[in-house]
Amino acid sequence: MNPLSIARSEFILGGQKSGKSRRAEGLAAAWLARSPHHRAVLIATAEAHDDEMRARIARHQRERAERVPGLATLEAPRDLPAAIARAGGAETLRIVDCLTLWLTQQLMPLEDFESNQPSAPDWQARTAMLLKAIESCPGPIVLVGNEIGLGVIPLGREVRAFVDALGTLNQQMAVTCERVTLMAAGLPLTLKNTQGAME
Repeated sequence: MNPLSIARSEFILGGQKSGKSRRAEGLAAAWLARSPHHRAVLIATAEAHDDEMRARIARHQRERAERVPGLATLEAPRDLPAAIARAGGAETLRIVDCLTLWLTQQLMPLEDFESNQPSAPDWQARTAMLLKAIESCPGPIVLVGNEIGLGVIPLGREVRAFVDALGTLNQQMAVTCERVTLMAAGLPLTLKNTQGAME
């Protein structure tokens, strides 16, 4: 199988700096090269709450523009289903980067910490809406997420709950997506592939 063949839906997961985003960008570049009518949009879920994060986002934007000049960006830290729907039609490849940040903002929204009034958002219902958006997406979609469940079990209750929730989200994505790729040291390992490549 060509490592840069395009599936209708692909879930890329791995550890920090494993090459997840680079693979997603490579898929976008391959998609754009296939036709002058193709488009690619990165749906970014990060929010800049401090100077370090602002600098990190700006650096990623510069580097991404150099690697894939035709890749547009749509910021959608909260409402991913709506962003997926409005990103384009069948000619548009969407990259969601990343699901881990999106889940963090569902479970631990910053405004709750600032107000000291914790809420309990129904992240399962929001995840169900996201899964429906993926299934009905008119063009190819690539979703990036972290695998953080391979290390030691964290001591804190909240952190354990987050690791559990992310593991559940990753499993749901793996069931929904037609291809699942695990990244390690920049190398892709195909865990699932149930469909041929898209043109």
